[in-house]
Formats: sequence, C-alpha cells, structure tokens
Amino acid sequence: MLTVKKSQNNFLKLLILFIAIMLPWVIGYKYVNKMKSLEKSESVKLVNFTKDTIPRVDHSKFRILQQDFTSPEQVTEACMACHNLTGHEFMKTSHWSWSQDYVTDAGNTIQLGKKDIINNFCIGLSSNEPRCTSCHAGYGWKDHKFDFTDSKNIDCIVCHDQTGTYKKFPAGAGYPVTEPKVFGGKTFHAPDYVKIAQNVGNPTRENCGSCHYFGGGGNNVKHGDLAVELNHTTKKVDVHMGIDGADMQCVDCHKGDRHNIPGNLYSIASIDSNRISCEQCHTSQPHKNKYLNHHNNKVACQTCHIPSYAKVSATKMYWDWSTAGKLNPDGSNIVEKDEDGNISYHSMKGTFVWDKNVVPEYLWFNGTARHYVMGDKVDTTNSIELNTLLGSYDDKNSKIIPVKVYKARQIYDPVNSTLISPHLFGKDSTAYWGNYDWNKAAETGMKSMDLPYSGKYAFVPTSMYWPVNHMVAPREESLQCINCHSRDSRLSELTDFYLPGRDRNKFLDFSGIGIIILAFLGVIVHASLRIIKK
Repeated sequence: MLTVKKSQNNFLKLLILFIAIMLPWVIGYKYVNKMKSLEKSESVKLVNFTKDTIPRVDHSKFRILQQDFTSPEQVTEACMACHNLTGHEFMKTSHWSWSQDYVTDAGNTIQLGKKDIINNFCIGLSSNEPRCTSCHAGYGWKDHKFDFTDSKNIDCIVCHDQTGTYKKFPAGAGYPVTEPKVFGGKTFHAPDYVKIAQNVGNPTRENCGSCHYFGGGGNNVKHGDLAVELNHTTKKVDVHMGIDGADMQCVDCHKGDRHNIPGNLYSIASIDSNRISCEQCHTSQPHKNKYLNHHNNKVACQTCHIPSYAKVSATKMYWDWSTAGKLNPDGSNIVEKDEDGNISYHSMKGTFVWDKNVVPEYLWFNGTARHYVMGDKVDTTNSIELNTLLGSYDDKNSKIIPVKVYKARQIYDPVNSTLISPHLFGKDSTAYWGNYDWNKAAETGMKSMDLPYSGKYAFVPTSMYWPVNHMVAPREESLQCINCHSRDSRLSELTDFYLPGRDRNKFLDFSGIGIIILAFLGVIVHASLRIIKK
C-alpha cells in the first residue's frame, strides 16, 4: 500500500511539472488569439476630426461670375474680387512656388523643391517647363521668366471646379485648350468658364487627384498609393476614401489653413514641418491592447495598416533611360506593352518595369531627408540616392515606415561626375523627344541651369524613396505579429536592433533546448528509478 501511494505521489509530481512547463505556452497562445480578436472587434478611436458641414455659397447668384469669360485669367480676377486676400495667401505656399528652404550638408540655405529638384522619372523641370507645369496651379509657366508675383497667373479652378469638366492641357504650361486638341490618344476640349465659375467648392478627390494621381506621366506611376481608382473605391482598397467606408475627401486630413495644405512629400521636401500624421485623429494610443500601443513608439501606423500598395492599378518600379531612342525601320516610335497592358518600352523614354499589390520596403524615418542638389558630385560605385530618408533605431524621433523604393538608370556626366537634367520636351532641334540626341539634350538642359557639361554622357543607377501613406487596409487585413516577429520577417533589412522572433543566437538556442531536454530526461529517469526501487 505504501509503495502504491509513493508511486501516485511521483506521478502527481510529474503531472504538476508537466503542467508548470506547458501552462505558459497555453496561456500565451490564448492571449495572442484574444489579442487578435480584440483588435478585430474594437471600434476606431477618433479625436480632432470633424467633416466640414458649413453650407456653401451658391456662386451662380453672383453677377460677376455671370460674364462671358474668354480666358482663365479673367475667372481668377473675378474670384479675387471677393476673395481679395486669397492670392497673397496662396503665393506663399509650396503649391505655388514649388520650392522651399533647404539646408545643405555644408550649412547653406538654398531653395529646393519640385521646381529645381532632380528625380528619376522625367528627371528635371528646367527647359521642360511647358510639359511639367501642366500640373502647376497657375497659368503660363513656360520658362524661367514666369512671374510668380502676379496673382492673375493663379489657377483657382483646378482645385475648386465641381463640374468635373475642367482639364489642363498636358503640354500647355498650365493652360487648358482654346479649341479641341488630341494628346496621348485623348481629346481635350475648351472649358465652359461660365458654368465652372458658378459651380465651385471645396477641393474633392477628383480635384486633388487630377495632378497627384498622374505624377510621372500616368496613373499611379510615381506614388503607388495614389491612383485614379481612389475617386470611387471601396474600403477594401482604402478604408478612409472607400465610398462604403469613411468616404473621406483628401482635405478631410490635409486641412488647409489660408491655402497652405499640410502634408510634406519627402521625395522633394526635407524639413520636419507642415506634416500630418495618423495620430492627429487616432491618438498615439489607438488600441485597447497596451502591448500594441507600445509599438507606436517605434512603429508608424502605416507599417502595420498598409500591408501592400498598388492594389488596383500597377505602379512603375523601374525606368531605364539608357535603352531609349530605338526606332522602327520607318522612323516611328516603338511601343511595347506587358501582359497587363502597361507600357514596357517606349522609344521616347526607354524600358519600364511595373508591379501590382506590392509589399513595401521598410526604413527608419525621423521626418527629415537629404537630397541630391544639382551640381553635386556623384559616386558611381553605388546606386545614387536622390533622396535619403534619415533615421535609425537609436534616434528617438525615428519610426519604421513603409516605402516604395523606385529605381532607374539615368543620364550623368562622367567627366564632371554630376547628374544631367536633359532637355526632353519642346519643338526645337535639341529636345530629346524629337531628335533622340542625348548630347544635344544634355547640353541644352545643363545650360538652362547654368551648370557645366563636358560633352560626355553615360548612365548610372539611381533610387528614390517614396513613403506609403494611402491605401490603408481594413483592420482585419492589417499585419499580424508573425509578419515581423519571425525568421522571414518583413523587417529583415532593418538590422540595427534586436527583434524577438526574428533574431536568434544559435548557441543560446541550442543551449536552451538542450537544458530543457536534459531536465525532462532527468525528471523521467529519477522518477522511473524511484518507482522501480519501491
């Protein structure tokens, strides 16, 4: 009887030991699942967010807007008759100047922005103004003589038209057409200025998107997360702009103050100001689960809530300018398309690579960036970063953000070791899109910027970083713990910190496993010997 009781006690000890070892795993598993279900069911917290419900003025009642307008400048003058301070306000904004202060590595303050930055899409504005400025909120910026002080040059309609009929001509220096014209297979018609002037209001998605969706020459080319489908989409594509979701307009987040629209684009802006963030509406503690809220110290909301971009339309990921200039035997342009209908080669521009449903790459970002300034020397042993987003794990202001990394091969001067801003657009004999002579295009382009050109050119790899902020997924499709805390982590390129589940030490792993196995064996052997002995 005594032997049986001792055997029962030993078995009880083994059972208690087994439970003690397995209980934390069971509790942990249940906790993770509880956390997932909690996040899926909790309501969205909002602060400081209200939709503008102020009733709009019926502009059709104003006599000054009932005249027979013959030019868009006349519409602007009529607008300014009532909004007499608006022109002065708008001309202070980067939407007008396409430039702002930038402090170089040498400590000098210069003007840098869309006007004078270089990119790896259509490269540069100088000498190409009539084409590039078709997205400027103004009229007539066709060369360096444009008057930025004349308020009559402001295009009020492009942001405030509610008819959906106003279109700038893509090669018209910001002007619409005066008679029907065809460009890129599309016909552009002269606007009905009377109808448009009498039907104006707050900017809609269509207004903002008329420029921001089409940067780089086509829908969703540049950003990857800004595309024409956002005008009429579902919450599965973007929970904010989906018509079955929050149905928000751009200006609901990008709220203007005296026509200054907040929200810096770090491909062309560098200072940590005039930004907007998710926390403005959702706070820095948006989750009911405190462990998820702790992530907000180092992880941007977008990182988990935008698991992919370019969800409907493909976005351009690579552009090789060095292959441009090939023509058909009859001298016509070669145009090739991929299986999805995206242009993969064009004689005017070279080779393209597109992608869809793209998983972002991830970087540390503290809100500031460094940019290539025209005339800077380049190191061609590595891909040249045209904009470098700054930050690190040790920087208290840095967070992990999702980015689109856009790569290209573009023209540079191997003698002067500088990038070249070529003259691409125009009817003259040196514009590349017409004569296909890189040497002439480089000479004219650099001359327009008062920069030297050696007469030699080659092509060099470059990259740009575009933060991904739109196309926020529904909560149930956001990233889960395992997407980052695993061996095949999305954050595999960020190696300057320890990430549980991703980072391991083989010696410690094997030692820990070995100790656990030996402990089990020791208990089993010990218990077995006592049972046999008794």
